[in-house]
Amino acid sequence: MAVHADNRGMDAQRFLGLSRACIAEVEDWLEGFDPDELDYTMTDGVVTLEFADGTRFVLNRQSGNHQMWFAAGVSAWHYDFDEASERWLDARDGHALQDRLAAAVGEKLGRDVVWSNTGA
Repeated sequence: MAVHADNRGMDAQRFLGLSRACIAEVEDWLEGFDPDELDYTMTDGVVTLEFADGTRFVLNRQSGNHQMWFAAGVSAWHYDFDEASERWLDARDGHALQDRLAAAVGEKLGRDVVWSNTGA
């Protein structure tokens, strides 16, 4: 059961704008990393993070569900946009996408990583 309202009724243009803004924010954050430890590519709403050992994480928009999806290793999360907080929140437990992204990247790199608009 979702911990907040889902986005299925959201206008497609609004979703596209919100998902583009989310991806742009993630790209800005990723720019703060040394590309030798973490590099990324962005193609058509899909951000692929690639680590030095070849491991990949993927963030992408799911237009049909109006969600953002993040996959890291064998785990995956689905995020709905929460109007009240203006954040993408996990559909199951309500954690923020940015928090999960920072935690997953930090775990992979073996160091503390925090979310900020200025990168790692």
